[in-house]
Formats: sequence, C-alpha cells, structure tokens
Amino acid sequence: MKYFENVDVIVVGSGNAASCAALSAREQGARVIMLDAATQDARGGNTAYAGGRMRVAYNGVDDLAKIINLSDDDVRNVDFGRYTRENFFDDMARVTQFRCHPDLVEYAIDRSFETLVWLRDKGVRFQPGRQQAKVNGKLTHWGGLPCEVWSGGAGLVEMLHGRAEKDGIELHFETPAVELLRNHNRITGVRALHLGQMTDIKARAVVLACGGFEANTEMRTRYLGPNWDLAKVRGTRYNTGRGLQMALAAGARAYGHWSCAHASAWDLNAPEYGDSVVCGAYQKHSYLLGIMVNARGERFLDEGADYPSYTYARYGREILSQPGMFAWQIFDQRAVPELRDTYRIRQVTKVTGATLGELAEKLDGVDAARFLRTIEEFNKAAPDDDAPYNVAVKDGLATHGLIIPKSNWARRIDQGPFEAYAVTTGITFTFGGIKISTGAEAEDDGGNPLPGLFVAGEMVGGLFYHNYPSGTGLTCGAVYGRTAGASAAAFAKTVGA
Repeated sequence: MKYFENVDVIVVGSGNAASCAALSAREQGARVIMLDAATQDARGGNTAYAGGRMRVAYNGVDDLAKIINLSDDDVRNVDFGRYTRENFFDDMARVTQFRCHPDLVEYAIDRSFETLVWLRDKGVRFQPGRQQAKVNGKLTHWGGLPCEVWSGGAGLVEMLHGRAEKDGIELHFETPAVELLRNHNRITGVRALHLGQMTDIKARAVVLACGGFEANTEMRTRYLGPNWDLAKVRGTRYNTGRGLQMALAAGARAYGHWSCAHASAWDLNAPEYGDSVVCGAYQKHSYLLGIMVNARGERFLDEGADYPSYTYARYGREILSQPGMFAWQIFDQRAVPELRDTYRIRQVTKVTGATLGELAEKLDGVDAARFLRTIEEFNKAAPDDDAPYNVAVKDGLATHGLIIPKSNWARRIDQGPFEAYAVTTGITFTFGGIKISTGAEAEDDGGNPLPGLFVAGEMVGGLFYHNYPSGTGLTCGAVYGRTAGASAAAFAKTVGA
C-alpha cells in the first residue's frame, strides 16, 4: 500500500504517549505513521478519559508561567507554592512503598518541566489546576498539582492530533497491530489488520504506546486475581494488552507490578466501559469528608489517611474486596457543600434521608442496624471540633479508639439531611509492563536493548507499585513518549530500509 511505504517510525497507539512519540520522531526528521485499533470517534486511548492533571517539578510561579498563561491576578493573589524534584521523588517513592525504579522515576521527574514546556510549544494549552482551597485567606494550590490541560484529556488528544496532522503524521484508525516483524534480532515493523486485510508494514523502528490490559477481562483475572473480571473499566475498551503481548513475544522483559492496577471509587451504575460524554465524572473522591461503609454496614478503610491524590488509586481495590464489591459513601450537611462537582452529575447513584434511620433503610444491600451502630461509634470517636473542612491541609483531626481510624478530617456525621452515594471499583490502567531503559528502549531478560523497539505510556513497567500519585500518568507518558520518539528516530538513521 503506497502510504505505508518508506516509513521510518511506526507508533502504535493514539493517546498522549503515542502522540508525543510521533511528534518527537517527526521533529527529528523521521517519516512517521500512527496505528490505532480504535475507531476515529474513540481515538486517544485512556488519555481521552483523563482529567488532564499533570504533576510537574517547579520552583515557583515564574516556572509555571512558562507553561500556563497566568493572569496578573493569578500571580498576585494565588499561592502556587513550589514542588521540587525532591518533593516529586519522595511522593513517588512513598506511595509505591519504595519499589519504583529510581532511574526511570528520576528521568521522568527531571524532564517533567521541560516536557510540559515542549507540549506548550506544540500547541497544548494549560490552565491552573482545580485542586485548590483557601489557606489563611489566600487561594492555595496543594498536592503538587497546579497544572492542568485545558479541556482535560479529550482536549489534550485534540490538540496533539491537530499538531500531528499539521506536521504531516498519518494516523490510521481501525488498524490494530497484531504482531511485531523482525529480521534476526532487529524489529522491522508490524503486522496489522488494515481495512479487513492483514498487512505487513515495514519500518526502521517501532514505538509501542498502546496501553495496558485493563480492558481485557481474561488478563485482569489472570494477573490481578478473582473478581477483577467484574470491575468496570474507566477508560477505553481498546486497551486489551495486545501491545504487551507483542512485546513479550518478541523477547521483551516483563517488569513492574503485574498483579496491581490503578483503581478508584466509581459510580455503582456506571457503564461497563468509559463514557466519552461523562468521562471521569463517575469518580467519587470526596470520601475524606465522610465515611465509607460496606454491605455489613462497617467501615473498612481510613478515609482520611492522606490527600485523595495519594489514596484514590488504591481504594478501588479495597472496594472490590468488600462483600458484593460495592460501598456507600456517607455525608452530612457539614460535608455536602464541599463535595466535588462529580457528585452533582445527573448520572449518579444517590439516596437521601432526613434522619440517619431513614438513610439506613435506603442503603441497598447494607445491614441497616449495623450501619447505625457504625455511625454511632464513629461519632463518639470523632473529636469535639466543628471546624470547617479544609481539604488543602491535613488537619490531624482524628478519631480515637476505633480499630480503623480516620486520621484527618474526622467530623461527626450528625447534621441532616444526609446523603449517600453508591460506588464500586473502576479500573483505570494496569501497572505491569515492559522493562525499558531511560532512552525508552525495550530491554530483554538480560537487560539488553531489543534493537528497533521502544515503549512508552502505560506499557512502561517499574514506575508504579501498589499505588499512584495523581497526575503522574500523563506526565510520565509525555516524557517517555517524547523520549521514545527521539530514540526511535535516531535509531532509524543508523539502519537501512
């Protein structure tokens, strides 16, 4: 096929990491094509469903002004603070229980700022993040997330694809790659199903950036365990692990936490796969303002252990392990005004009660009597402090005497009417992946690069274990996507057709 001739770099995928790889390779003079299993309407992989937050190391507002168009009012009246590379690394190490690969993490952190500046130069628009609250009368960003893509992940896909089209990069939809081609030890292209026909597409280098296996029920059960086949998929239905299977079949090393995934509290009645209209609004992350109970009417986790940015990605697993794989989040009128906007969408599973007794009768599947005892025990253990919530500060207001404490933001639940929201587990992406070098080269079991094969995005193993700090996925995807594209283009120059 004419348009598949003389290709330097094939990029498999169409999300953030894949788009950054294609743009970076094109920037180095390579002829690039992108292949995606999805339809054009479903383009962008998981990026299209992302909220758009990007964690970045910065030393103050002057740095952020190189990424975000800040107004004079922003500069004068908003405290953006600073989030150093040391802060970033400490957060990554802490939440992954010190298992994350230090070289891979340091590489991503050290290039996070320059990569976001590069994205801005490519036409990506950023805005101040929404994770902010007033501290001592001043609007303050907290959690290391002052930077957000305008119009979220869907906007990021649109802007990156717009630039790719401008740069002459061809993107072929409904063209799933099914196998890597090789000549002796070098990867020489892919076999793809294009327009209903199996086609061998030759290239000097290949970048795989087509996601994990979260949309593959068989692989979820095999690697994550029982009941994971019943979890809802927060994003694209096309991340079925095909890229991982191709890389492993070619001799790449499996790496990272294959039995774990990013999973969060997701509306109980959300659809099986991500909704391109509602996107991330099914998420329910204001649990720190109340409590979560299971079918037995009991609490099962510390809702105030840390900022949600550092707990939400693992609490989905906790919900999946509960009877019936669901939970209810309970709030009183002290908390309700502070709930995130995602609690106010039309597509929500919600009940209300003028009294706790009335609420208890409406919690489907919950032992009402035990629930009321749980509330009573919690209220007795909560501090006698009616201070307003400030989610920007870990306030140390903790329960006392409970087997499962609430370490911060503990307030009595006693001001009706009361609201409850039903949640289950929504899986975002899987942590297991391929071992790469800091040059995004896929490595074999001996630690040697597989010539011509590069990996980026959610396919990279070794970054996340057990947990995940919000905003790091898009950032690491962009950093390693950009690196993979540049490395692939450089490799292509060293080999013949």
